Amino acid sequence: MKKIISIILLLASLGANERVISLSPSITEIIYALNKGDTLVATSTYSLYPKAALSLPVIGGYENPRLEKVLSFKPSLVVGQTFNAKALKRLEHFGIKTLMLDLKSIENIKKSISILDKYINYKTDLKSKKLIKNIDDALENAHKFKNSTKQSVMVVYGLRVDLRSGIYIAGKNIFFNEIINECGAYNAYTSNSTNQPVLSYENVIALNPDIIIILHSHATESTVNVNEALASWSSIPTNASKHKRIYIVDEDYLHIPSHRIALTINKLCGVINDKD
Repeated sequence: MKKIISIILLLASLGANERVISLSPSITEIIYALNKGDTLVATSTYSLYPKAALSLPVIGGYENPRLEKVLSFKPSLVVGQTFNAKALKRLEHFGIKTLMLDLKSIENIKKSISILDKYINYKTDLKSKKLIKNIDDALENAHKFKNSTKQSVMVVYGLRVDLRSGIYIAGKNIFFNEIINECGAYNAYTSNSTNQPVLSYENVIALNPDIIIILHSHATESTVNVNEALASWSSIPTNASKHKRIYIVDEDYLHIPSHRIALTINKLCGVINDKD
């Protein structure tokens, strides 16, 4: 009995001393969802959810964290994504424990939630199971939308009025492509060359998508005139324009590959199948 009590006290002590830094909004969200937000001492820019994250110190952009600031918080664990590989490697030279997660695909998001749960909840994954079940439930509901007539979908990152160049869209090797497929449609961009293709006005015409979904973030694009931007997109001769199937979706979770991808699946399936 004394040994069991000692182990419990040790784990409680470890939890109390945990000082975690998140290098991306996705990881910040997952840590809070695992009820370990109290261990976070800092995070990256654009960590806007939940509201409690807004009070955390910022260590820089999620692609270029300021390492000297990270070190100043004396973290016991720094968690990043695959694009943080160099930063995490440098932190290891200072004796900092790090964890790198892959959040590109739905399956990897689920695995990462489970891995992170075990790291910060001491080798248990009870909390992550519920989050993963929510994602699985969303995928199961997505299958109900499938029909015999598949349409091509183009998911666009960001809203702007000038569309003459630099239109960023979702490519093949990323979770948006999976969601499009799960919703019974297919990605208008078929090349495997890059996860985030950059198109011109002419490229969009050539793809001729049946549905265009524009991911708008009011938090970072508050000055964009939505009506003018929609008019610009509607002026491009595509099937989406012809059949008035251009949608501007403004939800803060859409860009974030976290447990809230369950909401993204539900939202995009509704839009794609005109049920939203």
